[in-house]
Amino acid sequence: MELSEVVSNAILSAYNGGLLNVNLSSPPAGEAPGPSGTATSPILTSNDALLFHEKCGTLIKLSNNNKTAERRRPLDEFNNGVVMTNRPLRDNEMFEIRIDKLVDKWSGSIEIGVTTHNPNNLEYPATMTNLQSGTIMMSGCGILTNGKGTRREYCEFSLDELQEGDHIGLTRKSNSALHFFINGIDQGVATPLTPPVVYGVVDLYGMAVKVTIVHNNNHSDRLRRNNAILRALSPEGALRRAAPAAQAEPERLLFHPNCGQKAAITHEGRTALRPHATDDFNHGVVLSSRALRDGEVFQVRIDKMVDKWAGSIEIGVTTHNPAYLQLPSTMTNLRSGTWMMTGNGVMHNGTTILDEYGHNLDRLKAGDTVGVVRREDGTLHFFVNGMTQGPAAWNVPPGVYAVVDLYGQAAQATIVDDVEVPQVPEPLPEGNNQVSPSSPSSGTGGSDLRFHQLHGSNAVITNGGRTALRHNCRSEFNDAIVISNRALRDGELFEIVIQKMVDRWSGSIEAGVTAIRPEDLEFPNTMTDIDYDTWMLSGTAIMQDGNTMRNNYGCDLDALGTGARIGMMRTAKGDLHYFINGQDQGAACSGLPPGKEVYAVVDLYGQCVQVSITNATGPMDNSLATSNTATEKSFPLHSPAAGVAHRFHSTCGKNITLEEDGTRAVRAAGYAHGLVFSTKELKTEEVFEVKVEELDEKWAGSLRLGLTTLAPEETGPGAGSGPGLPPSLPELRTKTTWMVSSCEVRRDGQLQRMNYGRNLERLGVGSRVGIRRGADDTMHVLIDGEDMGPAATSIAKSVWAVLDLYGPVRSVSIVSSTRLDEPEGTQPPSPSSDTGSEGEEEDEGEEHSLEGQNQVAVMPTALEFLENHGKNILLSNGNRTATRVASYNQGIVVISQPLVPQLLVQVRIDFLNRQWTSSLVLGVITCPPERLNFPASACALKRAAWLLRGRGVFHNGLKICEKFGPNLDTCPEGTILGLRLDSSGGLHLHINGMDQGVAVPDVPQPCHALVDLYGQCEQVTIVTPEPGAASGKSAGTQGDMEKADMVDGIKESVCWGPPPTASPLKSCEYHALCSRFQELLLLPEDYFMPPPKRSLCYCESCRKLRGDEAHRRRGEPPREYALPFGWCRFNLRVNPRLEAGTLTKKWHMAYHGSNVAAVRRVLDRGELGAGTASILSCRPLKGEPGLGFEEPGENCAPPREQQPPPVLLSPSLQYAGAEALASKVQFRDPKSQLTHQAQVAFQVCVRPGSYTPGPPSAALREPPDPHFSPAELEWVTKEKGATLLYALLVRVE
Repeated sequence: MELSEVVSNAILSAYNGGLLNVNLSSPPAGEAPGPSGTATSPILTSNDALLFHEKCGTLIKLSNNNKTAERRRPLDEFNNGVVMTNRPLRDNEMFEIRIDKLVDKWSGSIEIGVTTHNPNNLEYPATMTNLQSGTIMMSGCGILTNGKGTRREYCEFSLDELQEGDHIGLTRKSNSALHFFINGIDQGVATPLTPPVVYGVVDLYGMAVKVTIVHNNNHSDRLRRNNAILRALSPEGALRRAAPAAQAEPERLLFHPNCGQKAAITHEGRTALRPHATDDFNHGVVLSSRALRDGEVFQVRIDKMVDKWAGSIEIGVTTHNPAYLQLPSTMTNLRSGTWMMTGNGVMHNGTTILDEYGHNLDRLKAGDTVGVVRREDGTLHFFVNGMTQGPAAWNVPPGVYAVVDLYGQAAQATIVDDVEVPQVPEPLPEGNNQVSPSSPSSGTGGSDLRFHQLHGSNAVITNGGRTALRHNCRSEFNDAIVISNRALRDGELFEIVIQKMVDRWSGSIEAGVTAIRPEDLEFPNTMTDIDYDTWMLSGTAIMQDGNTMRNNYGCDLDALGTGARIGMMRTAKGDLHYFINGQDQGAACSGLPPGKEVYAVVDLYGQCVQVSITNATGPMDNSLATSNTATEKSFPLHSPAAGVAHRFHSTCGKNITLEEDGTRAVRAAGYAHGLVFSTKELKTEEVFEVKVEELDEKWAGSLRLGLTTLAPEETGPGAGSGPGLPPSLPELRTKTTWMVSSCEVRRDGQLQRMNYGRNLERLGVGSRVGIRRGADDTMHVLIDGEDMGPAATSIAKSVWAVLDLYGPVRSVSIVSSTRLDEPEGTQPPSPSSDTGSEGEEEDEGEEHSLEGQNQVAVMPTALEFLENHGKNILLSNGNRTATRVASYNQGIVVISQPLVPQLLVQVRIDFLNRQWTSSLVLGVITCPPERLNFPASACALKRAAWLLRGRGVFHNGLKICEKFGPNLDTCPEGTILGLRLDSSGGLHLHINGMDQGVAVPDVPQPCHALVDLYGQCEQVTIVTPEPGAASGKSAGTQGDMEKADMVDGIKESVCWGPPPTASPLKSCEYHALCSRFQELLLLPEDYFMPPPKRSLCYCESCRKLRGDEAHRRRGEPPREYALPFGWCRFNLRVNPRLEAGTLTKKWHMAYHGSNVAAVRRVLDRGELGAGTASILSCRPLKGEPGLGFEEPGENCAPPREQQPPPVLLSPSLQYAGAEALASKVQFRDPKSQLTHQAQVAFQVCVRPGSYTPGPPSAALREPPDPHFSPAELEWVTKEKGATLLYALLVRVE
């Protein structure tokens, strides 16, 4: 047979009809037709030929008539190499390129795909996966749509592994399906829906440097591609395809002679062995000599084993031809086209997809047999001693080779022929679990409801669409959403049975309905992330569009186990009912849109791994289908269209039109006059939230929202009568109004804060924005459900939500509802809020606490650990002591009582085992711990968990903060660790009685303290403070305290743990450096507050950790001042002759720039003023004499007739601490021996009325603080006793 015939047959078989438009027998361009008389493929003219567009990435150089693209400086730059075709692709037209050059420097390689963007109008990104619209790219072996992964393992080849000379192609079929080709082999449908007009795009990324477009009429390129395809086909396979009639009998299965380095083939290819099995444990890979036929069983018998190594035989299949495969040391290292059973799990391309699949191969002995078969439907099954282990993988391509890895103990195996192997059964619901009589069968059943072929990336649909499972269930807990193949009819039940669960994650199955068609659904991580047209049951919570609308529904999905049945049904009335094991749980919600199709949706989340549709699925013959009577458990949950509890007030801007019963606001004209209000005052912690529905891009600006004390009815109906409303929210000043615009916070139009949260100008259609008044009198803005933190403080009690539909935001709709008050006794404990303005009275509340607010509460009852805990935990001492009795993990314990605000809950480390590394983990969980299946370590908790581990803070397994507090891994035995919630929900860490600050703000309540006895920590005990200590008092009464222990009129907390000298200090390198400089000043200790309130660091990391605002108000009347950002503050003792209330309420706060030489004298006098020369002397680096902030020299006194010089102050340390006003000095750090520059200043209290504000008198290199008016930046006072020293400030560079 001629070689050309073999080539043609192989290509036709590989293409499978996909590329029949290429005539493989046609001669090169310009030659006559072949002997068959068939015409050659039409040669494209220059106008029709696909070329690269002349507009391309910044590093691209085009050549070869724009058919070749090359990335310049490939060893210096790895991106900016995007090129596109010069015209859109036609249906069924192949766009194919050849890789001409690669560099072995970067990770990642070429990416290819299509985009709807016209190259003439596109601003090319650095890499095409950065484009967030209209783009489908193949990257590695996956598919990315608009920059997000939609298919993790699209094909068996990875673009990152291709070599120079390999070909990559794509085509958009006439049915809109997009196919990719690698070396001419169709990789299948990448996406079924591709826009009609798309351009080809190539990203020369990473290793890829140069490519050339290959046209189908290029004979040499076609021959190159044909040879590449032949490399993927065995010679035997090619001959079989060329002459099928020659195959009279199936060829006997043998081992291929090309085998691992340490393996050998004997007995005419029937036996494989590792001759030196006691010397090496790997390099024993062997493959079958030919590809397996569908339904053909490949089985081997283990002949010999050694007992030296761990692990044993592994078996599977691969798409790689053994004649061309460079065999790895072990087959699980191969990253493409390979499925292997190893131990009792299954791996695909080196990644575990099934953890607990079948019999453990590591326990087999000599004489046992293992086998593998690929069925016609693409499922892969394994056999152990002739018993099928069930389906292990799906969609396995045909033509795979059997592979055996003689690993570890396995030393020799022989292929077994003529052995009776049970026929592989038809697919049934997988799993070894017993199901109820109504569980699914292999029959068709009475309903055509199945799972849709579109699903989450970790989900697998099998059993003819009746079974769904999450592969990689031990390493993946989400991305496994499945949806019904059609919409549910009214009164039709969709029921599933749980068939498999894993004891690893928290949370479990979630089920519900959605009005989103499967084809339109971009499957999120979890279904509760969807914010429109979706109703879900999660645990006991009913959620609509991602928001919890009702708690404590009649059933708990997290409590269901294997064999439990879950059903859902929409009635004709629009109610959603759930059924558990056939029992109706009542109406979960009402108001589902009538006449709108809804699909059943199941989220295989957390512990739930596999479900199947039951035979009970179908129409129900009961009254629910048409019932108009709500059950006792019914609970109306109206969609926004049907009416919600929140509505807009009828009083609104003159350009506003209210629609849909006051739940939608539309600005009909212009860009302003778009104010809208809530109908009622907002309750404490109540969220008023809207969704952006329409934008008008011709306007600039942003939506504005906030809180106002102005009742809407007081303004009149608008322009028609009454005083009316201003055109925009910043002009609403008739009563106090707080607002956020862009990223600025304003009060009555005056700027209060910049760079707050996410910029509102970036909102898009579908974005959700909410406003909340916290229990601590703070205003919070929420964007897409994420709290941006406190925007303003001292918010009044009676406030209304106000929005300004300004600029581009043209219409919004309400998506929130009034929080329903729970019956008394069922609500979690919450702190009461004073009516006073705590925000103004509080001075840097990070370290000065208000009585009744940050005071540690008395423990109400004896605390104990919950009986539900990790499997290695043993409780004793009345459940107050927890001991880990085995291993290093499985040691999670939870305190049974929920945390109460201001209650300090503490545990003591009793015993450490230095055999291990790391140590205990501390934190809180907000999910009910009684029915939680704890994972091996707390870090595996992926829901509702905030943890402190080492020096980091983690939320749901992700690190959200680094270098917080001391390292918990280094805490010695006897250390007492505590957790406390403050009144605003901030979680504090205490170590040996010292508050380390807020680790996590705004922790949801109720929550439970959690301890993970991990690594070194093997035993902890709950510590109870002595009577009276919990309240912050010693054995004596408050009257026994010295007045020197009073700061701002607030009694200091008395630590009842070990003395401060025994406790680790909060770790901050800048704080430590400033402290060492302060110690070099040799100032008397009696001038300063004792620890732990001696000092406070305002470096960037510390202030962000506490969430400090840049500015505060103080005094009567209130006056604003800036916090000393960038400095370290050392608090001074208050003069005991002064009334404490003077400092806390009436006096203003300011700063005075000074120099090191004057510090001691100022402290000795106790106030600023004349005659403050110091007994110290120090040479400043740069000083300008004659400036008001400079202190007089040593032994200098003013003439008798001369008045004392004025004292210059400023509310801004940016001005007072400028180098011209606070001179710098050099010093050598005694620890690091490095030279630094330092400055000093004083923070002082100033009596109102004793000073005169004015413009700055000093010449500065940089502009003064823009937050303050230049006319009031400098305060001047000549009055004696007008200033009181509050703190010494230090800044080190």
